[in-house]
Amino acid sequence: MTMADRTPGEGGIVPFLRAGPPPDRTRVEGWRQWNEQRDSFIPAPRLSADEYASMSPRRRALHDLHRTATHVNMGLLETPMSARVTRLMRGRMRNNALNFAPGTRDGLMISGGGYLGKTETACDAAATFEILWRDLHRQLLPGPIPGTRDLFVPVAYCRTPVRATPKGLCTAILDFYGAPLPRTLNGLIRAVRDSLRDHHTTALLLDDITRLRLHREDDQDTLDLVRELMDLNVTLVLIGVDIPQSGLLRSGYPDPRTGQWVFPDLKTGKSYNPSAATQTERRFDLVDLDPFDYDTAEGMTAFVAHLAGIEDRLRLFRARPGMLTEGAMPEYLFRRTRGIVGLLKRLVEDGCAEAIESGAEELTPDLLSTIRISLGNLTDRDREAGEVPDIPEEDPGSPPKKPRSRGRNTVFDDRGAKAVDG
Repeated sequence: MTMADRTPGEGGIVPFLRAGPPPDRTRVEGWRQWNEQRDSFIPAPRLSADEYASMSPRRRALHDLHRTATHVNMGLLETPMSARVTRLMRGRMRNNALNFAPGTRDGLMISGGGYLGKTETACDAAATFEILWRDLHRQLLPGPIPGTRDLFVPVAYCRTPVRATPKGLCTAILDFYGAPLPRTLNGLIRAVRDSLRDHHTTALLLDDITRLRLHREDDQDTLDLVRELMDLNVTLVLIGVDIPQSGLLRSGYPDPRTGQWVFPDLKTGKSYNPSAATQTERRFDLVDLDPFDYDTAEGMTAFVAHLAGIEDRLRLFRARPGMLTEGAMPEYLFRRTRGIVGLLKRLVEDGCAEAIESGAEELTPDLLSTIRISLGNLTDRDREAGEVPDIPEEDPGSPPKKPRSRGRNTVFDDRGAKAVDG
């Protein structure tokens, strides 16, 4: 059987297409569905040009569609920066989950610019932890009863509302569980506490936390509520764009001994909890998810290794080893994206689509120079909070720049004795 025979037949099922919308991770059913399916995509087979030419027109069209799906579903490629975040997050969730003493659990903040993969890195780490935690607890907790909802929800994922209020945040958390929404703020807070406890939730991920702007009292009260959640025996993971510069930590300071951010009690705002001003300090670890660095040998090596990982997943007929990693290509790709993995992914996706459509079947600086990186109309992202990065300017159609040459250091050259005026 040839590779061509393993592609969808004339009347066969197209295995790479998915019915319905993608899972909504802000709902418990969507989170479970995403967790179960996140590594299930099967990439297109690697075909030779001759095998492709031997197909019928319909099968070639289906294979091109499968190749396109492969390029836009490359999945999460680990980087040295994301690996650091993953190690810290998994360790924090594991340690807190095994701590049976009552009291505040240390939290974690994941900071970085837009399109750096903060959300996907955090969700992937949390999903891996959830699989482990479910396996460990099968012997202790009864399995789900047919016809009823699963009560065991180790991880909850929510997004901070654009216009944050304590009621809005409580609603977002309760919507994840599909729980009823009481009318009063006290009722909402009580329902959040009950849901976290009844579902045995050990980690709560709050995304887009830098939508909080602390010049508003509602935002200050919402942050006060976030801190209060740390007393519920859950690991609180806050994800946001450039957290240190957002104003979110303006009442906190880094402890030079531990590297953790220390938060004194909030003195402003009308907290729902009148005793908030006397609460003990809250502590978070702050970890940055940075873009690739191209100014050091180590950074360049990491970026080229990342490009090699992408290169291995492409399904272009004229692709070759070194297509993205040799010559002027690495520096060109870095200049176009500034090492931001989300922008790099978009450029490669659009470049592959153009390579298939035009018949070029390979990525070159000349082809990519015709591609403008466009993030579209992102209605679910808050530009004011920095969730949409600035895109490096590159005029489509302009020839790519040549690699920069590094001049010789002439500081210690002997230029001879100076001429004597006479």
